[in-house]
Amino acid sequence: MDYSRVIDRLIVRQLRDWDVAGANYEALAGAVTRTLHLGEATITLQFNPERRRSSAAAIDKKSISSRKCFLCSENQPAKQKAMLWGEHYKIQVNPYPIFSRHLTIADLRHVPQRLAGRVGDMLSLAKALPDFVVFYNGPQCGASAPDHAHFQAGAKGEMPLCGEILHATTHLLTDGDEGFIGYVDTLGRSLFTIETTTVRAAERYSLRLLDLLPPTEGGDEPMVNVLCWWDTTDRAWRMVIFPRRKHRPACYGEGEGRLLLSPGAVDMGGLWAVPEFKDYDTLTAAQVQALYDELCLSRDELSPIIRRYNNPWDYA
Repeated sequence: MDYSRVIDRLIVRQLRDWDVAGANYEALAGAVTRTLHLGEATITLQFNPERRRSSAAAIDKKSISSRKCFLCSENQPAKQKAMLWGEHYKIQVNPYPIFSRHLTIADLRHVPQRLAGRVGDMLSLAKALPDFVVFYNGPQCGASAPDHAHFQAGAKGEMPLCGEILHATTHLLTDGDEGFIGYVDTLGRSLFTIETTTVRAAERYSLRLLDLLPPTEGGDEPMVNVLCWWDTTDRAWRMVIFPRRKHRPACYGEGEGRLLLSPGAVDMGGLWAVPEFKDYDTLTAAQVQALYDELCLSRDELSPIIRRYNNPWDYA
């Protein structure tokens, strides 16, 4: 099946027939943006008031357990339609977009947000949707529905990092006939990049890294955000994994001196959807760099993991 054409038709119908989605995409088309630079990295700030519901979402266990899951079909608006994908997923238009084309890909079952066992699904989605970047937010670093497994996808050309990673200086951890995994620290935040022509290699590289990253307190998965897309020129997958230390910055909140920013995979990718105009209007490159430094693991913290990647006996 040509999923790209089917998705195009789904988007057109939803923006025509679903008033909420239509109004929000129309508003996004007129959204103001401005650009910051962090060395070799470009950061796009997007004033997007509708993202308040995500940035301000309560993510504690009590709040999650007491609300209805908005990814379960029985709790969704009648006008929100879906296309089935594979055996376990549905693809839907995200009604509160950051991208001009923004999708949510949710499991049909109400099961927890976990990446293990789903890397192959993420790659298959990326190849089926070559104009999109597929992204994953860990249950404790960006997912507003940590109780329901899902990916999202956005128009690839609107994510700054998708172009920048091709030219970034990469320190190889390991490589082979099927691809490589490397470390990058020249784009304002630490990240690992994978390029591969096989699902097997992508799973091996990424799951080895997840095994080495520090687990979260009370969780069974390290804090990560992941981007994945299919490079139609090189006929290969590209994945970017951002290792995190925390979800929200110390300055998180509303009011004077606070920032209503709850960064996830999209922000890690260089596109910051900012719901408060005062934050959009005054945020500086130095502040964004400070946020990345606070939220992401540093080169010093990752050095032992980088050493151990190919040497399981090195515990220093």
